[in-house]
Amino acid sequence: MPEVSHIACPDKVGCGSSDGYSFNTDKGVGRCFVCEQVFFDQHEPIRKGKTMTTFSVVSQSGVDFNEGGVPQGGEYAYDRGILQKTMEFYNVKSFLDQKGVVTRQEYVYPSGGKKIRYYPKSFSTQNMRSDELFGMNLFPAGCSKFVTVTEGELDALSAYQMLSSGNSYITPVVSLPSASPSKRLWENVYDWLNSFEKIILSIDNDDAGNAIASKIGGMFPNKVYRVDHGQHKDANDFLQHGSVKDFKSYWWAAQKYIPENILNTSDQFLKLFHDTPNHQFVPTGIVALDDKIMGLMQGHFTVIKAQTGIGKTEVMRMLEYNFLKRGVPFASWHLEETKLRSLLGLVSYELKDNLTRRDLIEEKGATAQVEEAIKELTKDELFYQFYIPDGQGPDELIQQIRYFREACGVNYVFFEPIQDVVSGLNEDSKEATLADLSVRLSKLAAEIGVGIVTIAHTNENGDPKYCKMIAQRASVIIDLQRDKQADNDVEKNTTYLYIEKNRPCSEEGPAGTLRFDLKTFTLNEVYHV
Repeated sequence: MPEVSHIACPDKVGCGSSDGYSFNTDKGVGRCFVCEQVFFDQHEPIRKGKTMTTFSVVSQSGVDFNEGGVPQGGEYAYDRGILQKTMEFYNVKSFLDQKGVVTRQEYVYPSGGKKIRYYPKSFSTQNMRSDELFGMNLFPAGCSKFVTVTEGELDALSAYQMLSSGNSYITPVVSLPSASPSKRLWENVYDWLNSFEKIILSIDNDDAGNAIASKIGGMFPNKVYRVDHGQHKDANDFLQHGSVKDFKSYWWAAQKYIPENILNTSDQFLKLFHDTPNHQFVPTGIVALDDKIMGLMQGHFTVIKAQTGIGKTEVMRMLEYNFLKRGVPFASWHLEETKLRSLLGLVSYELKDNLTRRDLIEEKGATAQVEEAIKELTKDELFYQFYIPDGQGPDELIQQIRYFREACGVNYVFFEPIQDVVSGLNEDSKEATLADLSVRLSKLAAEIGVGIVTIAHTNENGDPKYCKMIAQRASVIIDLQRDKQADNDVEKNTTYLYIEKNRPCSEEGPAGTLRFDLKTFTLNEVYHV
């Protein structure tokens, strides 16, 4: 008896019918009358992974193959769980070789142009425009409350099939023509997309998908929702795994898309409340200063300012040494001194002796001690010394800070003086460039959670030279004062700290006294009783 009927469908995942399948043993072909799929060989129902969905293609008789072994005219046939009625609805045709394996597939766009996929995965186009969505001609504008947008044609077919399963209504599903749609596309489809109350995005969770979500979310604020695919890559992945119910659940639970730079929902504000840490800071080691500012803050832009020659660099070096001893990762760039001088300045703090020059090191016979000190200071590789090459400026500095934070895990970046980052400009241009740099630094600090500490030279009025915006954008301003003309050496080498601005902690005013030791070439706090 050639025909065996009322048996289980071979597609146990996509169909699952227990008695809707019939198999012709002479022809080696079977058909399920529930899911309308057709299969080669009952014992190998999916030949080479391909499920045939048109009986005429696989009947082995009456099929007209051309020289390339491809059925002339194309047929509605495909695997991956997509049914014949879905293929027919979207007018997607597959071309098979004599073994029934799909070799290419054509997706017809609204204007008649085609995108052609050659297996395994290469593409070409025929008369295809780049300003229309695949499938949008099948759904009149505003025909439903929802429209679903995918990144690929197969995902559109899959999502449509899953969303329509068991429903008496049509759920519009369309696909973008590429992962990087043109400006003309958005202009052409704007009115059509806007005719729906909600735009549901079923797109990959990658950079391309995020860019698409950002674009559509910006075009249609408050009406774009994004499906969380969970463990699945895309809509077709759900279908292939038989997870139709899961896809529907995820689709109905799609969350309103809010760009990363905007907070709007209760969940987002609660997450902000629970996930935002308290002020992250590192004590400076200067007791009176820490009483005012707690320490140098991560996520903030701190400016140490004073007139030329007051000792700003030495104060910064004292802070850097404190970070080294606390095991805090940081990067440093002193523009007005050599890299070796910056390193030996830290060595002097470590050995409590003036070892800032090679002649002094040799004179004191301290080469071995200096080498050991360098090893000790750098053993944990928490200290990054850097510089920006001549001819480069603000853009490269911003890029370097981002690199240190994101690639090296650095918590703080010190550099000084900020005015020297900008060179070769007249005063007007320098002011504009420094203002822009200050804004970018303050925003960068908050965005990536890095503490940025710089030094600013001041003019006779006590304002940062060339640009007041440096102070305006700072979260904390530490002003240094020293009487270089004092009659006695003690006062001449004493620096007074004042907090001029303190956005994180509010307290301002006197913040300690430091005295420079000429013998050790280091600063130490002076404690007042």
